[in-house]
Amino acid sequence: MTAPVIELRGLERTYPGPPPVHALRAADLVIDGADYVAVTGPSGSGKSTLLHLLGLLDAPTEGSYLLDGLDTSALTDRDRSALRGQRIGVVFQAFHLLPYRTALENVLLAQLYNQTPRAARQQAATGALEAVGLGHRADALPTTMSGGERQRVAIARALVNRPALVLCDEPTGNLDSANAAAVMELLDELNAVGYTIVVITHDPTVAAHARRTIAISDGVLSERIGAGRD
Repeated sequence: MTAPVIELRGLERTYPGPPPVHALRAADLVIDGADYVAVTGPSGSGKSTLLHLLGLLDAPTEGSYLLDGLDTSALTDRDRSALRGQRIGVVFQAFHLLPYRTALENVLLAQLYNQTPRAARQQAATGALEAVGLGHRADALPTTMSGGERQRVAIARALVNRPALVLCDEPTGNLDSANAAAVMELLDELNAVGYTIVVITHDPTVAAHARRTIAISDGVLSERIGAGRD
């Protein structure tokens, strides 16, 4: 049986008031290696809070979050940042690429916080671009790329450190239908070769690609039994 990549135990996040906002309430969740999970919910449901906690961009106020067996809940900001750089690849809706850096340079930036030798970094970044079908665009600037190509560069950047978790925030939100379908096909392929993927989305078409769907409403998680592909 595959060991959990994510394990949430009574995880909560409350923002101080007045009145205090209970953005995530006593969340229990296990996501095993090579799983593919969609998290869905309306605006204000707590999706962004969960994203920030899973991505180690924020710390919980209660409970624990184990990533690859390591309890992250008590880590310092610096330690969370280091662990995020090593073990989590994040794909954002808005791409977050530097416009005057080439595709290869944007992917290389994800390796600044690890100890990989320079020659190995170059090889890994080139390999990540090739894995998303953009080896031929390594020297292109994001300003000359389509939205789909930019999102593929962002996915390559997320993959370059071979993370335990690929966390996607509305990955097709800025794409037309054809590019959105291509990006989701790529995520399907990555999951098929063993990547653990969590997609935060409001789009049922995107959620349908996942093996499991977790709904969130008013900060409460609940699994949709029977949802997701076989």
